[in-house]
Amino acid sequence: MGMNKLDNKVALITGGAGGIGQAAAKLFAEQGAKVMLIDVDEVALKAVVTKIGEEIADYMVADVGDLAENQTCVSATLERFGSIDIALLNAGIEGMIKPITAYPVEIFDKVMNVNVRGIFLGLKTIMPAMRKDGGSIVITSSTAGIRAIGGMSAYVASKHAIIGLMRTAALEGAGDYIRVNSVNPSPVETRMISSIEAQAGLSTEEQIIPPMARHTPLQRYGEPEEVAQLMLFLSSDDSSFCTGGVYMVDGGVSAGRSSQA
Repeated sequence: MGMNKLDNKVALITGGAGGIGQAAAKLFAEQGAKVMLIDVDEVALKAVVTKIGEEIADYMVADVGDLAENQTCVSATLERFGSIDIALLNAGIEGMIKPITAYPVEIFDKVMNVNVRGIFLGLKTIMPAMRKDGGSIVITSSTAGIRAIGGMSAYVASKHAIIGLMRTAALEGAGDYIRVNSVNPSPVETRMISSIEAQAGLSTEEQIIPPMARHTPLQRYGEPEEVAQLMLFLSSDDSSFCTGGVYMVDGGVSAGRSSQA
């Protein structure tokens, strides 16, 4: 058996209980990494850690929008595993589907708190921990980070904003060999997409192609594992010259000009 891509690496993963976070945690552990999973859902976190194995995986329940909780996660990861070589800043929420004129301000604030402030605080607390040996940070944006979907102003704004944070962090981290990139999935087969479909009044029952996949050239949703594979590339030395990049994993969605999700 050849070398794993992430031997002796430690990865901190926010949104670790979600579909993409779980897939990445499993893949990274298979590739030799130790993983610290951060989320608000303790039951789901426990299940993932049990599946991966408690000797190489651990979890913390934390709100990514809170500075002190981010600091605690970083120090707990360093204490448990000795370093942070990789961070997947992947926690995110979808908010509601409503036009801007009807969008509740408190929901807008909540989405920005998790999706933007959460990424900012992740960068702020993790980058100092990577300074000694460098590292790779991968931020989960979305096709909504480069185009819009009507009715999702908070989500779209947040996903655009974190590309700005990613590019800034890439410039600031380069001198310390900290690489920072974003992955931009189109809808992926997860809880979040089911929630968006339900809010949009789209039923997926008895349809061969799910509603929001009809506008995808590859005619299907992505799988969490397919996003995780791109995260693996960006987290490993295979991508040693890649930083400040926006990487699509979207079945061709962003190639077209259709305004559909």
